[in-house]
Parts: sequence; structure tokens; C-alpha cells
Amino acid sequence: MSDTAPPASPFSARVVAILIAVAAISFGAVLVLAGWAPELRDRNQAGDHPYSTSALGYNGLVRLLDAAGYPVSVSRLQSDLDARSWGLMIITLPAYGSFDALEDRSLSPTTLIVLPKWTGRTDPLNTTRQIDTELIEAGNLADQISAFYPDAEILRVEPPETVEAPYGTVAVKPDLHLQLIKHDSLEPLIEVEGGALLAYDPVHAVYVLSDPDMINTFGLASQENARFAVQLVDFLRYDADEPILLDATLHGFERSENLLKMMFSVPYIGVTLVALAAVLLLGWAATIRFGPPLAEARAIALGKQALADNSAGLVTMARRETRMAPGFLALVRRRLARQIGAPRTLSEAQVSELFDRLGPDPETGRVFSQMEADLKDPATSRDDLLAKTRALYRWRKDVIRRTLYERD
Repeated sequence: MSDTAPPASPFSARVVAILIAVAAISFGAVLVLAGWAPELRDRNQAGDHPYSTSALGYNGLVRLLDAAGYPVSVSRLQSDLDARSWGLMIITLPAYGSFDALEDRSLSPTTLIVLPKWTGRTDPLNTTRQIDTELIEAGNLADQISAFYPDAEILRVEPPETVEAPYGTVAVKPDLHLQLIKHDSLEPLIEVEGGALLAYDPVHAVYVLSDPDMINTFGLASQENARFAVQLVDFLRYDADEPILLDATLHGFERSENLLKMMFSVPYIGVTLVALAAVLLLGWAATIRFGPPLAEARAIALGKQALADNSAGLVTMARRETRMAPGFLALVRRRLARQIGAPRTLSEAQVSELFDRLGPDPETGRVFSQMEADLKDPATSRDDLLAKTRALYRWRKDVIRRTLYERD
């Protein structure tokens, strides 16, 4: 009586592999979206920020400096405002709010603050453009900057052809009027009609550019303003290798420092890769370990297979495997002689001659008498026994196959 066969698995190997692949891809997608979702959204939206390519944006300045070979980038970390080691930081204030976000910060040198001048309305059909712009009221702008400069005056005058700057005579081409600032705490560096286009604030150790038309995208369409912007950047930097940063955090583009992004950044990436490798190894071990459920077996197995296994185990325990070669030879001789109908009156030598005439082993080319000589004595090892008995077994099967074919 044989054992009951184990039930088949309800899933094929292909289905299980597909399920594991889908789960791994889905989990990876969740991690990416959780950690980098803010990074994936389009930042080119109309407005007065460094990512905007609209008229009031400052992406034109980024591209101008980059094309000229300057080390320029957009900063999305608030720590760059007051904790950077070096570099020129350009802060473009939004149309509303202005200095409120900077009131409690100690800005690191060198910092250039650009005052707002315009407000605009985004085109609903194309969010990268503005369909309407208008000047901010001078009084409203003065109120917005009162946190730093109380009682400051915002002046709007007709622009002169040229102005005197610390780096020489430069031309300015603002749109409509030239915006200036006037305050007792500011030291004018570029002065026009009693107001300052560029000023230095010794109290907060920052520079102030009163008219954004000198560096925004619309203003840079004029060669004079583009030349003014480059000369201004050169004047404010100490070294040609000093980086230039345009702050985007005040416009809502602050980059969050989360745990997922930290895991894939230096120096934590090494530990993360080791952890992922360990997870893959554990997953692989779990995959190959579990299979179809096995039926409960008898404590003492029944059937021919169990009898053969038990007998083989006893021979192994008695260490008599290598002495089984002569017995296996005699067994094969008797079975083959009976299967091919050899006369029982033949002697062993005559049977060997008969078997030699049946042909050699197709793989080794050895005839029966040669294999017989190998098996008359005990084998030297288990591997030696297996090699010799397999050769004889293979030769017998080939003889039986050819005999049946010839009879057909």
C-alpha cells in the first residue's frame, strides 16, 4: 500500500512570481511617491519666483548666469538663508508678505533682497504665463517692508539714461517707472533722485535692490538690464567660484527633509543597500522554503519503496555497500539471460561470450566481459561502485531495447 500523494499547490510558480513582482513594484512606487512627491510636481508656475519663466519670474536670471558659466542654482532649503558656509543668496520677495518670513531670521552674508514691484494674474489656460500685471501701490509696499524698515518711502521716478554704480556707469531700462527706496538706515550704493536703487543695510548686513525689473525675466529682455544684472552679481561676490543661490522657499517651494529621502542620501545609502539586500535574501529564502502542503505520513511506511529504502539504510549502516558489486553482477547476468532467452545449460564463460556478442556500451565502448571484470571484486568506494553499476545497468537497458526493436 503506497502513501497518499500530496495535494497540488493552488498556485503555479509563474503566478507566485508575478504576485511577488507586482507587490515589490507597488511597494517601491509607494516609497517613491511618499518621499519624492513634492519633487515631482511642475514648478514652472507663473509668479515672482526663481522657477517661473513668466514676465515677473526670475528663471531668466538663472538661465542667463548659467549660460555665462556662473555656478548658479535654486535653493529650496531654509537653512541656506542663515546657515550656509558661503555664497551669494538672492531673495526675491513675493508680492505679498514681504519681510514677514525673514523677520525672525539672521541672514548670512552675502544676501541680496529684491523688493517686489508687480502683481499678476495667472492664465487659467496656461499656468506658466500671466495674462495681467499691475503695479503694487507704493504705500502698500512700504507697509509690507515696515518690519525691517519702518517709515520707509517707496519712490517711483522717471528712469535716467544712466546711473553711477560702484562698478561704473550703467544704463537701466525698467518698465514704466524706476522704483527706489528711501530710509535712514540704508546706505545708498546706486542713488537716483534721493532714493536708492541699490542700498546696503548695515543693521541686517544685507543688500537691497529696490526695482526687480533689473533682474526679472521681462527686464532681462533689455541688453542694458542683462548687463546690469551680471555686473551686480560680480560686484556682490568675493570670488569667481562663489556659488549663486536664488531662494525659492519664500514662494512655497521648500524641500522637506524626510526620513525616506535621508535613507537614500550619503552617508546612509550604504546601510540602506545592506538592509535591502538582507530583505531580498529573506524573501528568497521564504519563497523557496514553502511549497505545497504535505500529507501526514505513517510512522512506519508501507510498500515496496519503503522496503527498498529500509534495506538500503541497513546496508549503509553495516558499511557493506562496496561489497555489493559481485551480487549486482550476478543479478544482472541472471535477469538478462532470462530476458533474451539464453539456454540454461550455458556456463558462465559461455554466457559472457554471448553477452559480448550483443555489442558494447554505447557511451564507453566496453563489452560485458570488461565490465564483468570490474565487478567481480568489491568496489574501492561508494562512488566507484555507482560508476561501475551504472555502466552495466545502462548497457543492459540498451541490449533490451535493441532486442525488442529487432523482434518488432
